[in-house]
Amino acid sequence: MSAVVTQITDGSAISHPSYFLQSSFFPGDNELFFTSYRDGSAQLYASGPPVRQLSFGPVGIHPFSPALHPNGGELCFVRAGGIYSLNYTTLALREITRRDGASIGECSISADGNWLVAAAKIDGQNGILCGRWDGTGWNFFPYPRTLIHPQFHPLEPEWIEFSGDPAPRMHRIRRDGTGLECLYEHGNDEFVVHETFLGQTGDIVFTVWPYSLRRLNWQTREITTICDYNCWHIAPNRAGTKVLFDTNHPDTGIQIVDVSTGLRTPVCESGASNGGSQWKSSRYALTEDFAAARSAAKSGGALSWMESGTDTVYGPQWTHPHPSWSHGETKIAFASDRTGLTQVYTAEIRH
Repeated sequence: MSAVVTQITDGSAISHPSYFLQSSFFPGDNELFFTSYRDGSAQLYASGPPVRQLSFGPVGIHPFSPALHPNGGELCFVRAGGIYSLNYTTLALREITRRDGASIGECSISADGNWLVAAAKIDGQNGILCGRWDGTGWNFFPYPRTLIHPQFHPLEPEWIEFSGDPAPRMHRIRRDGTGLECLYEHGNDEFVVHETFLGQTGDIVFTVWPYSLRRLNWQTREITTICDYNCWHIAPNRAGTKVLFDTNHPDTGIQIVDVSTGLRTPVCESGASNGGSQWKSSRYALTEDFAAARSAAKSGGALSWMESGTDTVYGPQWTHPHPSWSHGETKIAFASDRTGLTQVYTAEIRH
């Protein structure tokens, strides 16, 4: 593993890139955006140099919610029941939509830049919150189970893929709330996770943890295996020919797999601690797993994938590398707590 690794952030606060389902780089790949707690709460920053704070206020943002609009000049993020657009140059802030009292997850923007979607819990009901970037046409579509990671189809923006939790995992729905269907029926003992679109192919790629990386044909639902390996968080390139991934149990570093051959190329070691007790298992967490983790953390509240405990069921998430591509696909960004505190790193891809 000989890639050139550069530490982007330092200091006495947790800093990490955005979620692995999208790039954290600005156009040109010389600068990236990241979340840091250096101001006391989760806020959005640009790497510079010099480092520039982009969001402000006494209330922190959802730390994994920032996403870059296809125009390259605006970001969106979630804060306290609202979804906001931020102009990168002027720092002008615009509220796109608001649901007071709602819990809203990370955002996804359609490839044409016109639509935005996020998982949400409103008045105790899980579902999808979807509407236009300009703030019009927003609707909430309820769903009976926990719902996470909604993503627009890269070629057909009227379709949204999302994850139900626990099984069955992969579903799709039209952005007008119609056409809801399960893409793959499976039980809790088949740990399907981290599904996303395989670039411009329009198919879905997903992990069956910790055994294999697989591909689901969007049209036929046929499932094929790309490789039998413990691919963890997965990030396809735009063409859908390669998949970037980190590893756990065992941690064999960050790697890239060729979709057509299944051959893997090492990139670098992450040095991350990879927290979360459930990753030692090969099934979804059940009620007793959450109860045990809550007891260990001495917490009376509900556990979530964002909780900051030292050994939760699926996290804490900032201890996971979550590698993602740069726009030119010559670099990757990832998080690591190799120094004892999570910081942002990049690595050069050597072809």
